[in-house]
Amino acid sequence: MSLRRAASVMAVALLVAAGCVLAGIWQWTRHEDRSAAVALVSANYDAAPAALADVVGDGLQPGEVWRPVTVRGDYVGAAVLRNRPVSGTPAAHALGVLEVADGPWRGRLLVVDRGWFPAAEASAGRPVPQGTLDVVVRLRSAEPRAERDAPAGQVQAIAVDQVLEAAGLQGADVVPDAYGVVATEDGRVPDDVTPVPRPDADLGPHLSYAFQWWVFATGALVGGVVLLRREEAEGAASQVATADEGGTAEAGARVGTTVRATPPPSEGATRAARQQPPAAATRRPHRRRPTAEEEEDAILDAAEGRSGPLSPRS
Repeated sequence: MSLRRAASVMAVALLVAAGCVLAGIWQWTRHEDRSAAVALVSANYDAAPAALADVVGDGLQPGEVWRPVTVRGDYVGAAVLRNRPVSGTPAAHALGVLEVADGPWRGRLLVVDRGWFPAAEASAGRPVPQGTLDVVVRLRSAEPRAERDAPAGQVQAIAVDQVLEAAGLQGADVVPDAYGVVATEDGRVPDDVTPVPRPDADLGPHLSYAFQWWVFATGALVGGVVLLRREEAEGAASQVATADEGGTAEAGARVGTTVRATPPPSEGATRAARQQPPAAATRRPHRRRPTAEEEEDAILDAAEGRSGPLSPRS
């Protein structure tokens, strides 16, 4: 395996790992933000109500969000926050403009969210109570201005200046950078709307997502190393196989040379050998039994041989 190939594989693995690490850090940051928001709700939501002036100075501080305060005043205007679902339910919210009646903020206007109602009834809205009330609200930071337009008397966000415009109160002095979510009015929960629910304390999946991304980063690096080792092993096995094939071919070449050292028979000799009949098998001769005449002649011949030639008889 070449050095360039190894460098390319590890460069890709490092890029993937870096992306996974950054994604994990992003998810970790979201987890920390969510944890801080849940901790703030836990610390402030159920606290005893304080005076508005004790909590809001030049503006609402981040650590005071969801802090309950008591405000005495009169509702002088109303508006509708449209398209703000609650727990997945389409909803509109009844907004009121409360004029503070006492304390350092006397005469200032405080926007409050009295509760929600079905989104289909947004055009009708909800009227605000009359008279001076002691209202307990939980403070929240004002929202930025919405870019979308809304029908008359309605808004797309709880931006203080836009709510005052919808209520026909633009230009009035306000409690800066804050609005309130109504808990009670004269000690009672408003009965013409549904109260805004307590914020969800679920931390969400961000922490597990962060660890998953970091595991993916480790997997990318380990995968790159495993891939290189596998390619190296396959290359070594290929070299061994090639060497074995070369040795076999060399041995075969030597055997072929030895066989070719004995010249093969010529075509004529081969043809003559094929045409030559097979040698006759050696057979044992068959001995014939002599006749009576042959036996008599043999006896006479033997007698003459022992005594010499016989003389004729007289």
